[in-house]
Amino acid sequence: MNITLAQAQKVVEKALNKSKEINTKMNISVVDTGANQVAFARMDGAWLGSADIALKKAKTACFFSMPTGEIGKLSQPGASLFNIEHSNGGLISFPGGIPLKNSEGNIIGAIGVSGSSVEDDHTVAEAGTKAI
Repeated sequence: MNITLAQAQKVVEKALNKSKEINTKMNISVVDTGANQVAFARMDGAWLGSADIALKKAKTACFFSMPTGEIGKLSQPGASLFNIEHSNGGLISFPGGIPLKNSEGNIIGAIGVSGSSVEDDHTVAEAGTKAI
């Protein structure tokens, strides 16, 4: 099962609201289970370069069914996934990407957020997940 456009738009809206609440400007991308972008928002004044990072965070979370911050821990020198960020056309291995799950616990897509600190990116992404 894949995320629907309506669901993806709700995810983006929740993330936008959180971003406004913490006073930051974000790029927010939602992908389906095939890592195809379904919804995207770039807030006025958000860094243009973060648009690509948001999409790659969403794709990374989707490809590996885990938050990007967890992949980051596993990709440190000497760890089991060292250099994984060079695979799949480039992955992002720091916080801000989270898989999206339906009520049955099945992954239906992922959200990626970029534009601030990785802590803020993760906070906004996490808020988006609560729309599902």
